[in-house]
Amino acid sequence: MKKILLLLANGFEAVEASVFTDVLGWNKWEGDGSTEVVTVGLHAQLQCTWNFKVIPEKLLHEIALEDFDALAIPGGFEEAGFYVDAFSEEFQMVVRHFDKQQKPIATICVASLILAHSGILQNRLATTYHHPTSKRLVQLKSYGVKITDERIIQTGHIITSSNPGTGFDVVFRFLEILTSTANTQKVQDLMGFH
Repeated sequence: MKKILLLLANGFEAVEASVFTDVLGWNKWEGDGSTEVVTVGLHAQLQCTWNFKVIPEKLLHEIALEDFDALAIPGGFEEAGFYVDAFSEEFQMVVRHFDKQQKPIATICVASLILAHSGILQNRLATTYHHPTSKRLVQLKSYGVKITDERIIQTGHIITSSNPGTGFDVVFRFLEILTSTANTQKVQDLMGFH
């Protein structure tokens, strides 16, 4: 069994978290059965971007990072306070741990800024939200990241993406890293993606 830490900041975008729980949940019940997602946050109750609340299964101080095989992080909105948790030392410590262990890390949209803030993306190729109206790609570059305008970029064990619309593609790529191409194709087929 591979345990995935789904790290949730206050102000996270629910749809970006739900693609992780959904695809990896489908894999648990209908795929090879090898994935288990644990939702983790800094607070007993988290406020999503669009005004509903979520209770994470565990608080960060209650878990041992060594028990997890991979890290997944959804993005969120500055207006919802996302970067308070996202840029906290607690989040940075989690990111550095998984990077040091070379364990798979998948982010959607602006969650890549969490990785950049931790220093692990310096001189690495990555992307983030880059709509023409957004400042986030310039922000990512300011961390010494080699930016790209690709929708999704995988650099070694790290996946970053450019917008919420990439969610399913990111998680299917993540599932392929965690399991196999054949298993991922099976889950995609069962979920109606073929």
